[in-house]
Order: sequence, then C-alpha cells, then structure tokens
Amino acid sequence: MSRPSQPVPQGDYIPARRHGTLIVTSGMTPRREGVLQFTGPVRCDQPLEDHRAAVRLACENALAAARGLLVEGESLTAILSLTVYVAAEPGFEAHSKLADFASARLREELGPAGIGARAAVGVATLPGNAPVEIQLIATV
Repeated sequence: MSRPSQPVPQGDYIPARRHGTLIVTSGMTPRREGVLQFTGPVRCDQPLEDHRAAVRLACENALAAARGLLVEGESLTAILSLTVYVAAEPGFEAHSKLADFASARLREELGPAGIGARAAVGVATLPGNAPVEIQLIATV
C-alpha cells in the first residue's frame, strides 16, 4: 500500500496524530504541494458553488493526512468529527452550506460512515488568507 502524499505543514506541527485507532488531523487549507490554491474571505455576494473546489481540496488534504498514518491492510472506517472553519466577511450566514461540500466529499469516500458530528465555524481570517480550513477526527 503506497502512502498518500502528505500535506506540507505551514508551521511547527505535523499533519496528523494517531492514538490507537483514532486519528486527529491538523487544520488543512486548500493547498497543493504547500501552495494555497484559493484565497478568501468568502463574500456574501458570491455563489456558494464558487467555493466548492476549495472546500473539497481542503477536505482531501485532511483525508490524505489521516491516511498517511495507516499501515498496510488498514483503512479509515469512519469520520467521527468534521470541523470546517470559514473565513467570511461580516454578514455571511451560509457556513453550514459550505460545510456540506466537505460532508459530501467524505460521504463519497466512506459512504454513511463519512458523516459524523460536525461544526461549521465562521472566523475573521485563516492562515495565508485561506477561505476555509478543515480538521477531522477519524477512526481506523
């Protein structure tokens, strides 16, 4: 089993930590090879669909971080918790709808086990001016 490419940390941390069968990821932004692909903030006058790719990429980075800690023969069996941070301008109210893009990506990957507890949190800014950051807690 080849390990998926690990997201490149943007500071003094690791992409994910495993304890027994639990894997907790660091917050992942929509980067490829360490380079931010989308910038924020999310604006009230933009269609939500404009942010689907950014949310999905951040989610895929979190999945890659979690999968990087699996050993041969193991797989992720469920997502226990999903936290989606959205850097949005004042007045934005559709945080949960943006988080649905991440939930959909996890459902594609794991079926019903990809849907766990979830929080969608609005913040003023995110690292590098990212529009979204995603953190997962998964089980093996």
